[in-house]
Amino acid sequence: MSSLPPCPKCGCAYTYEDRDLLVCPECAHEWSPAVAAGEAAEAERVVRDSVGNVLKDGDTVTVIKDLKVKGSSTVVKVGTKVKNIRLVEGDHDIDCRVEGVGAMGLKSQFVKKACE
Repeated sequence: MSSLPPCPKCGCAYTYEDRDLLVCPECAHEWSPAVAAGEAAEAERVVRDSVGNVLKDGDTVTVIKDLKVKGSSTVVKVGTKVKNIRLVEGDHDIDCRVEGVGAMGLKSQFVKKACE
């Protein structure tokens, strides 16, 4: 049995190697094995909120603690709803736009997924 991954485009299990690429004989899709490994690693990354709920791009979250904004005297108050979040890599794993403050990065440990 082959240890090569199935085609990401059509799911065919009969992929084969052609030099540095993997090729699907059914749909003729070609891709790099390194790209396939990177997609798998990205798919495994899960971001959870303070309660343990899985967060996704576009979710709405609620701030669970007063957060001081660096470089400003403003504070994001507890209970503030943040809509349409975007998950990113790094220390602050949420990029968002907070009303009245602007664009900022949040840590997932300080938010809770809002009921919709």
